[in-house]
Amino acid sequence: MFGSHLSIAGGLHNALIEARDLGMDCVQIFTKNQRQWRAAPLNDEAVRRWQFHRDQTKIRDVVSHDSYLINLASPDRQMREKSISLFREELGRCEALRIPYLVTHPGSHKNDGEESGLKRVVRALDLLHRELSGLRTMTCLEVTAGQGSSLGYRFEQLHAIMNMVKHADRLGVCLDTAHMLEAGYDLTSAQAAKSVLAAFDDLIGLEHVKVIHVNDSKTPRGSRVDRHAHIGHGHVDLGAFKAIVNHRVLRKVPKILEMSKEKGPDGRPWDLINLEVLRGLTNRRRTVPAGGGRSRTPQRRSVQGRRPT
Repeated sequence: MFGSHLSIAGGLHNALIEARDLGMDCVQIFTKNQRQWRAAPLNDEAVRRWQFHRDQTKIRDVVSHDSYLINLASPDRQMREKSISLFREELGRCEALRIPYLVTHPGSHKNDGEESGLKRVVRALDLLHRELSGLRTMTCLEVTAGQGSSLGYRFEQLHAIMNMVKHADRLGVCLDTAHMLEAGYDLTSAQAAKSVLAAFDDLIGLEHVKVIHVNDSKTPRGSRVDRHAHIGHGHVDLGAFKAIVNHRVLRKVPKILEMSKEKGPDGRPWDLINLEVLRGLTNRRRTVPAGGGRSRTPQRRSVQGRRPT
């Protein structure tokens, strides 16, 4: 199940149309301008158009990514309150659009200490879960590259958040292949990638992975510098991608490209080229159609009770 992060310029529904035309199975979007704190409310017509085109394109698997402005771990009270308010808005928009997963970076502790930052994230999530008790949209904590004072670059940090929140069933995980390599996880061979997945499974459980960002990395393992590259043009081994996309637990998890949208050397969009490479790595190969993409949430194993490290 492969897709990409696509633009909502001109209307949210345009991302669905483009995904279909590129032969994608799923799509990731921002539900608002991610560079702005404020957003015009979703109107009924926008929601109606979205649902109409979702039915028409048959693209059921949709993921949203929250604004990069949000920092639930901030030690600055005003920034944290603004972040909670915006995240509340993002969750509400996903709920209105029936988007099941909202991906977020855990945030930055701003040199105030990782433990303090993690506790602030937990308090913010507990507050939101309490206020929005009926929401179906799940928050997916993304593995980060670990730039600066960012949290989430170790599986143990995601594990800590999921174990400390009062409603762990409201949380999932988004793995990002570029971030994992940049954070120091070994994705330089198929066997190494299998070991990384096994370590994640032992600590958190692969059934908690709801989204995967399939990105290559311009920077080497352990750089802690977030720079995405096209598949096969960076430091993540193709064998590692193959091990991940064919893992039996992860096959039906939405796999999202997050690269630049310019044309490739053959004149085709890079999204099509990257999709072709990824699909060529799958055990069940599929050609990329000119248009008309066709599109699991496994039983959750409780994170509570797993041994913290």
